[in-house]
Amino acid sequence: MSETSGAGAAPAAALPADHPIHRLGDSLYMRAARCRRTEQVPVWFQRQAGRSLPEYRALRGSGSILDAIADPATAAEITLQPVRRYGVDAAVLFSDIVVPAAAVGFGVDVVPGVGPVAGNPLRSRNDLDRLPELDAEVHTPYVLDTVRLLAAELDVPLVGFAGAPFTVASYLVEGAPSRQHLRTKSLMYADTALWHDLMERLASIAVASMRSQVLAGASAVQLFDSWAGTLSPADYAEFVAPHSKRVFDELADLGVPRAHFGVGTGELLDQMAEVGADVVGVDWRVPLEAARGRVGPGVALQGNLDPALCVAGWDAVRPAADRILAAGTQEPGYIFNLGHGVLPETDPAVLERLTDYVHAYRRPLPKQPDIQPD
Repeated sequence: MSETSGAGAAPAAALPADHPIHRLGDSLYMRAARCRRTEQVPVWFQRQAGRSLPEYRALRGSGSILDAIADPATAAEITLQPVRRYGVDAAVLFSDIVVPAAAVGFGVDVVPGVGPVAGNPLRSRNDLDRLPELDAEVHTPYVLDTVRLLAAELDVPLVGFAGAPFTVASYLVEGAPSRQHLRTKSLMYADTALWHDLMERLASIAVASMRSQVLAGASAVQLFDSWAGTLSPADYAEFVAPHSKRVFDELADLGVPRAHFGVGTGELLDQMAEVGADVVGVDWRVPLEAARGRVGPGVALQGNLDPALCVAGWDAVRPAADRILAAGTQEPGYIFNLGHGVLPETDPAVLERLTDYVHAYRRPLPKQPDIQPD
């Protein structure tokens, strides 16, 4: 992908004249996402909205995360908190990847300490009726109200997101987070027709959700395929890639950067770029040099500090950050981030210091050969 194609092109007419992308299109994050050179390395942190911040815990209290997400004023404030504290170059919407499935009535909740739980998991074709088409204005108006509040407040791009079909399917089929994804894979292999129909439903929901977020004011989107790393490259190509490609294809006309991220996806990075991503997130297991070789030119990279290092403290973070910055800045199109989400145990002061450190980083000039006198 060239600098003038895909997300590098001017936003399509689908975005209104007052959309934030028109004033933020030259921001650090947007330029890096479009593989343009930047004077500083942009930085944001996955799951920066909440998790480790004491002001987040004080605001949210002990209620369900879905309740907080359904309150636009609360969700907007939680989204803004890390931008104020850290000075990061992008905000990420405070929401959850199962919000659309919950909103259309499938029956899924986010249980503290557990994660997404479906009390009545998908077991047959009849269960597809519990996944109707998402009408964002009807099913998730609170998400759009949150985005609109943020669009009026932020001076950095807002990253909207959705769960990728495979990862959302894994929660709906397993009924809860899973290490082995046995029920998910069994459905995939044993009833291929139902599997692809399920993926089609979830792809439609992801498109509708992210498209509505962009039209409401998000300047970029990220598709989270958190558990795609449990698949072989062949299975990913057959059972997942076509549906993820459809999601990216149906967002292309909006002209916003489209990022793709998964955990343990080192062997899938090339395919994750090929489905249409403008930015590919890299977890901490894969050196950025190797990721660049797998993803290829014209696609931005994002990552990939191990979140555990931030818990270990600054003395552990700094040398790792140096290595990552040196590798990431070899070519235009690099966004510093973690290799997964901020851990709740993280000291916010470490992320504050890390943000300043990334912003102050300048790639060393190449060494020049000594010039011998005549």
